[in-house]
Amino acid sequence: MSNQTIKGPDGFDIAVIAEGERPDDGRKGPGVIWLSGLLSDMIATKAAAIAAHGAEKGFPVLRFDYRGHGASGGDFKDASISELLSDALAVFDRFAKGAQILIGSSMGGWIALLLALALKERKKAGEDLSAHVAGIVLIAPAVDMTRRLMWDAFTTEIRAEIEEKGVYYRPSDYGDPYPITKKLIEDGEKHLLLGDIIPLSCPVHIIHGREDPDVPWELSQELTAWLSEADVDMTFIRDGDHRLSRPEDIAVLLAAVDRMRARASGGACG
Repeated sequence: MSNQTIKGPDGFDIAVIAEGERPDDGRKGPGVIWLSGLLSDMIATKAAAIAAHGAEKGFPVLRFDYRGHGASGGDFKDASISELLSDALAVFDRFAKGAQILIGSSMGGWIALLLALALKERKKAGEDLSAHVAGIVLIAPAVDMTRRLMWDAFTTEIRAEIEEKGVYYRPSDYGDPYPITKKLIEDGEKHLLLGDIIPLSCPVHIIHGREDPDVPWELSQELTAWLSEADVDMTFIRDGDHRLSRPEDIAVLLAAVDRMRARASGGACG
């Protein structure tokens, strides 16, 4: 295991855990990159389970904390989706080699799709990349969350508070209230995906709990329609919540990762 800290695009310290190495001939197949959810971190239950699974199976796992999350520097109140995406790109560029499977949980699912799209555009522009996305696993993906799960769901009073004060502290069942800022909401509008074809053609596997109180499972169902160029598998867990961190949920996730690694041809998401 290699615990490192790199300077992010805006000078923040980005904490990274890089485990295992994939030889240049690719004998161990694709590596895995974990993208955490909102105000979660790289040592949470699912991320740790995937890292342990990688160590057991012999494939590399790359984890990191966005700015304002976990062991990284910065304050989430100052962050935007654009900036979290830039952190993910910086880590990908610094550490990833060859074929990679992105695993995104909740907000990390949205970041995973945006990351794959950004890399596709860079390749299209002629950039020589040392790594590429060969497949994506999404866990309760909070795609377009700043509009669908925040702004559109907020009352008039909450919207007014954001407009006037610049921030609303949203109560959370998982710890301290989440600071939802005007900057986060406005920047999120630049990255909306639902409502148009998402031009990714690599395999995608979505896992979602039917009892998720935070990200409705119907959002994943809608997402599959816009991923019409991709080969999409969907797994619904009948009694699953948002975290999907029970042993039986972890077993479903690890099986999906194994299938995706075996299924990914090694070609880049087109």
